Amino acid sequence: MNEPCELTILMPCLNEAETLARCIDKAVAYLARSRVKGEVLIADNGSSDGSQGIAAEHGARVVDIPSRGYGAALIGGIAAARGRYVIMGDSDDSYDFSALDGFVAKLRDGFELVMGNRFLGGIKPGAMPPLHRYLGNPVLTGIGRMLFRSPSGDFHCGLRGFDRAAIMGLDLRASGMEFASEMVVKATIHGLRITEVPTVLSPDGRSRPPHLRSWRDGWRHLRFLLLFSPRGLFLYPGASLFLLGILMMLWLLPEVRIVAGISFDIHTLLYASVLLVVGVQSMQFWVFAKIYGAREGIVPPDPGFDSFVARAHLEITLVAAAVLLVGGVVLGAVALGSWHADAFGGLDPRRAMRLVIPSATLILLGFQLVFGGFFASLLDIRGTAIATPRSSASPAAPSG
Repeated sequence: MNEPCELTILMPCLNEAETLARCIDKAVAYLARSRVKGEVLIADNGSSDGSQGIAAEHGARVVDIPSRGYGAALIGGIAAARGRYVIMGDSDDSYDFSALDGFVAKLRDGFELVMGNRFLGGIKPGAMPPLHRYLGNPVLTGIGRMLFRSPSGDFHCGLRGFDRAAIMGLDLRASGMEFASEMVVKATIHGLRITEVPTVLSPDGRSRPPHLRSWRDGWRHLRFLLLFSPRGLFLYPGASLFLLGILMMLWLLPEVRIVAGISFDIHTLLYASVLLVVGVQSMQFWVFAKIYGAREGIVPPDPGFDSFVARAHLEITLVAAAVLLVGGVVLGAVALGSWHADAFGGLDPRRAMRLVIPSATLILLGFQLVFGGFFASLLDIRGTAIATPRSSASPAAPSG
């Protein structure tokens, strides 16, 4: 009986003829030395330089991935892997596939994602551009750790190991370089056991430029991190704008304020109103994103949020909207009465706009709540299976 495969060493490949053989040889040597039952798998993404033949000659299994992209190649490779564990790494000879003992030991200890950390293991001269080393990686990793409370200190290390079944359960979808962030983020929010091991990064062994594009791929990583954190993208900024706007409005409504010789009057009041409205809209988008994200499995279940949505159902939202609309109309009527008292002549803007601006703000917020309440209810619609009643009648017995 064949012994089950414990480890797949997976390498994405797109025209890596210069370095692929060295990477495969190191991986094969590691499996032989460590006596780990495993395979080397090359996820080829459409190479035209003979990489497939090189891989086969050096003892690797090749799987063709027609969908282009770093993430697409790895998703296809993970699906095709035979090992219980997978260790993935770039095939540009920047990682040492002969030194994987730390990853295997952590995986056998029960960790489901083992991240390499190049900042702990060491970055050799020329291995990482200064822009990536001192700005891109630290900033993006810091944002990821802050938004998701992830234990990973190097979000974008290409050498990492994981339990194949656990990672398959995350339904990873990013086809580009942001796949690296998606794996860490989803593993974190789904509660997988994560650890890291020091990893040495060597200079890229290829003579051609890397596939990575600093600003484009950096933006894609940042965009992904923000989209997966509705709280950080919508709620916190929105709540801050709302609080600032309402405090400014309350401060400016009674009269003009003078600070350090600078007058803050109705013009500032108008911008305070804008802050208030934008803040409410941003918080509404947080609600929309949370509902949609939970439904699609993008964000984990949140009992506290579910309880909030259950309490703030459509009817409650419509009542709150009606209160705001009535308040806005009443203030508008007071402003109209003031104008009538002046025989519909010229008005003092400082006095009139202190009624008109809050009136317009309340009306705008009222309609915003109405539309937002209906849209949130639309997002929250769940299809329910309708049970088909069974007939209690028995089949007719055949006549004899």
